[in-house]
Amino acid sequence: MKCMKKVLFLFLLLAGMTNVYGQKFAVKSNLLYDATATINLGVEMGLSKKWTLDLSGNYNGWKFGDDMRWKHWMVQPEARYWLCEKFNGHFLGVHAHYADYNVGGIKFLSKNMENYRYQGNLYGAGLSYGYQWLLSNRWSMEAVIGIGWAHLDYDKYPCASCGTVQKSETKDYFGVTKAALSIIYFIK
Repeated sequence: MKCMKKVLFLFLLLAGMTNVYGQKFAVKSNLLYDATATINLGVEMGLSKKWTLDLSGNYNGWKFGDDMRWKHWMVQPEARYWLCEKFNGHFLGVHAHYADYNVGGIKFLSKNMENYRYQGNLYGAGLSYGYQWLLSNRWSMEAVIGIGWAHLDYDKYPCASCGTVQKSETKDYFGVTKAALSIIYFIK
C-alpha cells in the first residue's frame, strides 16, 4: 500500500508539472496490454526540447477460472531522449520497473507456467528504442522495445489454486523488459 501511495504521489506531481517546459503533455494506452485485458495508463510530459518523462502503469486483477491467474500491477518510469524533436520520430530511453504478480495455470507460455503458480515481485532497469508517428495535432502512435534486467523474488506453488508454498526463489532475468504499441492523445 505504501508503494501505491508513492506511485499516486509521483503521478499527481507529474500531472501538476505540465507547463514546466514545452506545450505538450500526453496520455496513452498500450494496445499490447489492452489485448491481455490489462488496465493501463501512461502519461508523458516534455522536460526540455529533446527530453521527456514517461510514466506508465498497469493492473490486471482478473482470475480466469480456477486454474488460470494473470494478476499483477506494474509501474515503469522512463526518461526519453528524442533524436529530432520531442514527441516525433526516433527516441532512446532509460527505464526502471517494479511489479507485484500472482500468475500461473497459463498453458501458452511454458510448461512451468502451466503447472505452477508464481507469486512475488520484480524490479529492474533497461534501455529502450522507440518511434512515434504523428497522426494529427492531438493524436499519435508509438512503438517501443526495451531490453534490460529484472530481479524476481517469488514463491512457487504446485498449482494455480493451491495454497502451500513449494519453494521460495530469486532469479535474475536478462531480456525484453519493455514492449509497447500505444495510442497517444496530447493535452496542450
